[in-house]
Amino acid sequence: MTTAALIVAAGRGVRAGGALPKQWRPLAGARVIDHTIAAFRAAGLDRIVVVVQADDQNPLAGVVTVAGGATRQASVRAGLEALADDPPDLVLIHDAARPLVSPALVSRICAALESSDGAAPALAVTDALWTGAEGRVTGTRAREGLFRAQTPQGFRFAPILAAHRTAAEGAADDVEVARAAGLDVAIVPGDEDNFKITGPEDFARAERRLGGAMDIRTGNGFDVHRFGDGDHVMLCGVALPHSRGLQGHSDADVGLHAVTDAVYGALGAGDIGRHFPPTDPQWKGAESHIFLSHAVGLAAGRGYAISNVDLTLICERPKIGPHAPGMIASLAGIMGLAPDRVSVKATTSERLGFAGREEGIAALATVTLVAP
Repeated sequence: MTTAALIVAAGRGVRAGGALPKQWRPLAGARVIDHTIAAFRAAGLDRIVVVVQADDQNPLAGVVTVAGGATRQASVRAGLEALADDPPDLVLIHDAARPLVSPALVSRICAALESSDGAAPALAVTDALWTGAEGRVTGTRAREGLFRAQTPQGFRFAPILAAHRTAAEGAADDVEVARAAGLDVAIVPGDEDNFKITGPEDFARAERRLGGAMDIRTGNGFDVHRFGDGDHVMLCGVALPHSRGLQGHSDADVGLHAVTDAVYGALGAGDIGRHFPPTDPQWKGAESHIFLSHAVGLAAGRGYAISNVDLTLICERPKIGPHAPGMIASLAGIMGLAPDRVSVKATTSERLGFAGREEGIAALATVTLVAP
């Protein structure tokens, strides 16, 4: 059977605030209506009609647009009439302001239409119901058998078109139009995420659900330090006994330097040298946790949380494995992370290159930042 989506987008949406009707306002990198159309395409529907105000000049690619009427009911009728020249078997009538409709919900409605004239999603009312006046509770109502209606409301095309052609004005939705014409309408389980954007707070809720508000950044850091005189090396804030030490302007902690540069890189904030110039004598011999703490603080100041850290140390010696738990604990403490968000591992270069000749240690780090 063929199925068409009829999206009603002719309302003005004044309760949502803003200069534009809510269906045309930006949401998670697109417009509300764009997300709604994309949801039906994701559900496998290619034939989509959108009912708009006659004076709307907003472009919509790949869909048919139809001028709506003075009421929602009139707009739906206009959309159905536009489909009538080449009628589909089924039509799903949906509010443009519900951009989170899922393919699973569309499938449930279409499946129910195999045995019913209509099918609509709904959620059972679970909260207590009151009546009230002048800010006071005046009574209660039983909630048994009550449902919160959603869209898309699906119908076999010919019966719903006939119902709309004869319907009196003032119906609450298409289910009421259908029932007034004697059509049976099945209730299918709705979806809490399929809410209608009504007020300003709903935009924030939809943004969170669509993921548009989350900013995820990844940075890489790479550093090398040569061996010189000494009896230990500093790695991730831990002193490892060794026959030689690492050379550098600071304490030469190649692990902390790589992680620090990864944080700066994710922020687009340069590298350690920009923030702590090696020409500045105050950083001579400085402990490298100072640099990493600065990078972490800079990320926090810009609204980012550190999701995880992955550090690889490249050397023949010293052996890293026995010291990895201590390094993880040290990194986690400096960065304010749980240990399971920190990885420290090691590899060799198979005796190739400067690391293979035991001339120094290299480190490669990756850090992910998230702004919720």
